[in-house]
Amino acid sequence: MRIVTWAIRVIVFVLLVAFAAKNADPVTLRFYFDLAWQAPLIVVLFAFFAGGALFGVLALVLPLLRQRREIALLRKRVPPEEPGHPPVPEL
Repeated sequence: MRIVTWAIRVIVFVLLVAFAAKNADPVTLRFYFDLAWQAPLIVVLFAFFAGGALFGVLALVLPLLRQRREIALLRKRVPPEEPGHPPVPEL
């Protein structure tokens, strides 16, 4: 199974490198106030992909931290274990 996983990783890597080689032409991004940035297309694509991935991770992490804090608060409110009751499960 490891061989198949590594084969897929190598194939995806080779395809991405070939895609990058085909898209090496410079492009110009024009911003407001006559600001411009010139870079290879693959660099621009990677920058926007990385930015989107970062925003996605942040969008998931903030609610996760809020939920963990709420779970910790709720655990403090639970009364101590009594002999006849099952224990509170740990997450």
